Parts: sequence; structure tokens; C-alpha cells
Amino acid sequence: MARHRKPPALPVATVRARRQLAACLAGASALTATLLSLTVTPAAPSAPDRPHPPGPAGGTVGISVGPLW
Repeated sequence: MARHRKPPALPVATVRARRQLAACLAGASALTATLLSLTVTPAAPSAPDRPHPPGPAGGTVGISVGPLW
């Protein structure tokens, strides 16, 4: 009355090919994302109320310039 049988074992070459395909697709995806992020310009410019990135002398992150109320 066994309804379920053990699935047949896959050949080693098939398992290796699947792993290699998965690795190649992951690498291609990462490369595509990198190239896309380098070539596409942002949709909008930086917000004017955001501080600019700090220069080489240091930043002003966390320093309040005026009253907070």
C-alpha cells in the first residue's frame, strides 16, 4: 500500500550544473544591478533641506544651528 516512492536520485552532473547556473545567474544579477545604478540618474535632485555631505575637515551631523521649536 505504498503510495509514495522515493524520488530517483539525480546524477551528480545535474546537481553541479544547477549550482553553477544559480551562481552564474546571481553574478549576472549583481553585475546588472551595479551597471544600472552607475548609469541611471536619480529621478529628483537632492532635497534642499538636507545638509550636504561633510567635507574632508569633518561633518556637522548632530549639531543644531538654531532653536528647535
